[in-house]
Amino acid sequence: MQPALNLLLTNTTSTGGSAGASITLDPISRIEGHLRIDAKVGTNGTIESAWSSATLFRGIEMILAGRDPRDAPLITQRLCGVCTYIHLQASTTAIENAMKLTVPANAQIVRNLLQGTQFLHDHIVHFYHLHALDWVDVTKALTADVAATATLAAQVSPSAPSIDFAAVQTKLQGLVSSGQLGPFSSGYWGHPAMKLSPEANLLFVAHYLQALAQQANTAKMMALFGGKNPHPHVTIPGGVTSGNELAVAANITNFTTQLTATNDFIKNFYIPDVVYLAKQYPEWAKIGGFDNMLAFGEFPDTYGSGTNFMPGGVIMGRNVGSVATVNTASITEDVSRAWYNTSSPLNPASGVTSPNYTGYNQSAQYSWLKAPRYQGKPMEVGPLARVLVAYGKNHAQVKPAVDSLLSTLGLTINDMFSVIGRTAARAIETQVIGNAMVGWLNTLKSNIAANNLATYASNTVPANSTGVGLGEAPRGAVGHWLSTDASSKIKNYQMVVPSAWNFGPRDAQGVSSAVESSMVGVPIADSNSPLEILRLVHSFDPCIACGVHLIDAEGKAETLVTVR
Repeated sequence: MQPALNLLLTNTTSTGGSAGASITLDPISRIEGHLRIDAKVGTNGTIESAWSSATLFRGIEMILAGRDPRDAPLITQRLCGVCTYIHLQASTTAIENAMKLTVPANAQIVRNLLQGTQFLHDHIVHFYHLHALDWVDVTKALTADVAATATLAAQVSPSAPSIDFAAVQTKLQGLVSSGQLGPFSSGYWGHPAMKLSPEANLLFVAHYLQALAQQANTAKMMALFGGKNPHPHVTIPGGVTSGNELAVAANITNFTTQLTATNDFIKNFYIPDVVYLAKQYPEWAKIGGFDNMLAFGEFPDTYGSGTNFMPGGVIMGRNVGSVATVNTASITEDVSRAWYNTSSPLNPASGVTSPNYTGYNQSAQYSWLKAPRYQGKPMEVGPLARVLVAYGKNHAQVKPAVDSLLSTLGLTINDMFSVIGRTAARAIETQVIGNAMVGWLNTLKSNIAANNLATYASNTVPANSTGVGLGEAPRGAVGHWLSTDASSKIKNYQMVVPSAWNFGPRDAQGVSSAVESSMVGVPIADSNSPLEILRLVHSFDPCIACGVHLIDAEGKAETLVTVR
C-alpha cells in the first residue's frame, strides 16, 4: 500500500481554486539557500505579479574589510557549497587585476579545467536532482511496464548503456513501502500538470540514480587537480599550486578517464533526456522568458587578452542578432527595496553594504538581495544568457548545437526565451564545455611532455589599488570588486552574484527582476500545489546562499505554503 507522500509543505490554506489567490512559498526547496516567493494569481488563472525575497543576510563583504587581500579568495569561496570554485577564482583574478599580473599558460589551463569540472558537475546535478522532479512523477513509475520502459529507453537514448529497470522499480517500491522515500520524500506527486507516462517516469527515475553515481565521479576531477572538493585551495594570486600534481602521470590519466566518462554521460543521457522532456512539455517553450541577457564570459583562451571560450556580451529586448560589449561602468546596485540603508544606485567599485532590516513589506523593503542593474535595466544571467550571447556571436560550437536542437523540437530562436530554452541551454553548454575540456587537457599534456611545468608567477599586492574579477558561475555572471588602502589591506570589497541579478527585488522605479518578471503569465492549475512556480524558479537554478547566510542553531527545516 502506498503511503501518503509528504510534500514538505505545511499550513496550507486556500480561498478555493487558483484565480485571485495569493500564494507564498517559503522557502523554496531543492535550491541552495533560502528563498521566498510570493505570487498573485489573476482571474484568468495565471500569475499577474510576483515578489522574490532572499530571507537571510550574508555580510561577507563586511568581514573582509581590513584583511589581507589574499584572505579574500578563501573566505569568499565559502559563500556556497555548490559553486565550490568560482568565487575562489573571481576573487583571485580581482587581486591579479589589481596587480596587473598575467599568470603562466599552464595555470590558466588548470583553472579552465577546474572551472569546467564545476560546470559539468553542477549542471548534471541541477537537471537530475534539483529540476527533473518538477516534471517527473516518481510514484507513477511503480505502475510502469518494465519491458515497455526498456523500449522507450532505446528510443530516447539509443547509445546509452542498458539499465535493469525491474531492479530500479523494485528499489523504488522498497522505499515507498518503507514509508521513508529518501530523495523522493517531497514532490507534487499526482499533480495534473505532470504529463509523463509511467514508463517515462521510470526511465527518469533510473537516470536520476545513474546521475547520482556520475556526479560523484565527475567531482573527482576537481580533487585531482585542485587537491580536494569542495572548496579547493589550488588557485592563488599568481597561478595555481598544483605544479607537482601535474607531473604525476596517474593524475592526468585519471582526469582523462573521468572526463571521458562524464562526456559520455552528457551525450548518452543528459542531452537526450532534455530533448525528450522538451517534447513532452512543449507549452513551456512559450512560458517564463525574460528579455535582457548579460554574460561576462568565461574560460580565457589567453589570460589577460579578454578573449573567452564562452564570450561575454549584452542582449537587450531579445535581439540576439545584436550583442553589445559589456561595460562594467554601466553596472549599478539598487537597494531601495532591499534591507540596506538607503543610498542612490552605486557601481560595485564604490558599493556599500550597510544592513538595515525593516521587516517584510512588499510595498517597501522585502529582500536581503540588492537589485543589480545594467544601464538601469534588470538582466538575466546564467546558461541561457551565455548560450544566446555565444549564438549571437556565431560561436563555432554553440550555434550549430542550438540550431540542431531548435530543428529537432520545431522551435525558433525566440522560443529559447523560456523555461524550456533555459533548461536546454544548460544542457547544450554542458556538452560544449565538456568537449572543450578535452582540447585544454591535450594542450596541458603537450606542455608537460615538453617539460613546461610553470604554474606560478611571484607577486605582491599593491597599496591603494583597485581590481575587478569577472567570470561565470554555472548560475551566471559573477563579479568581485576590490580596493586596497595605503597598507595594502582591503579597503572595500563588493560582490555581485548571479542570483542577485536573477532574484533581486524591484528597484526604485518599481521594475521587477528577471524572475519576478518571468513569472508573470505562468499558469497555476492548483494554487494549493503551485508546481508551476517551482518549474520556473528551478529553471534559473537559484543559489541564494551566495547572497545570504545563516545557520539555524536547532537545525530545523520549515517550509510554508500559504494560499490566501
